[in-house]
Amino acid sequence: MNVRDLTYVALFAAVMGVLGLMPPIPIGVMPVPITLQTLGVILAGGILGARLGAMSQIVFLLIVATGMPLLSGGRGGIGVFVGPSAGYLLSWPITAFLIGTIQSRFSKIRLGNVLPLNLTVGIFAIYLIGVPVQAFVMDLGVLDVAKASLLFLPGDIIKATIASFLIINLQKYPVFNNRRMLPS
Repeated sequence: MNVRDLTYVALFAAVMGVLGLMPPIPIGVMPVPITLQTLGVILAGGILGARLGAMSQIVFLLIVATGMPLLSGGRGGIGVFVGPSAGYLLSWPITAFLIGTIQSRFSKIRLGNVLPLNLTVGIFAIYLIGVPVQAFVMDLGVLDVAKASLLFLPGDIIKATIASFLIINLQKYPVFNNRRMLPS
């Protein structure tokens, strides 16, 4: 890794921290709030690519584990990795990696291929890991948690759509376009 790569990883870890400053929106039936940080996960994979996108999320989660209150609502510390939102948090590097890997196979970065990727893989990967872990931690059925998680879907669709437009528009700038086309 060169200095430029380290800078991008640090920048996106910082973006995640800034998105964590936005207050969470609690949902009465779920202990996991709606946050903007999912937007940052999708952006990291879409802009930095698989390797650097995943690394930015790992760095962010390591900083959170040290106790920095960078998760939405001012949460931080090792305890967040054993609570109901643990699976969602642990899915972030995997999701960024998957988005970056699949997107790197596109011959051209356009809304017609980025938006469906972010709406499916971006959201699905987070739910695929987050829902079973939340069900385990809360001693509930996976199907019950999956049904309750449908409350997050409208917000996640909006965040994936915003991320898609940002990814497409940032491709105009050479600093980001060069990062996208490098193999991750």
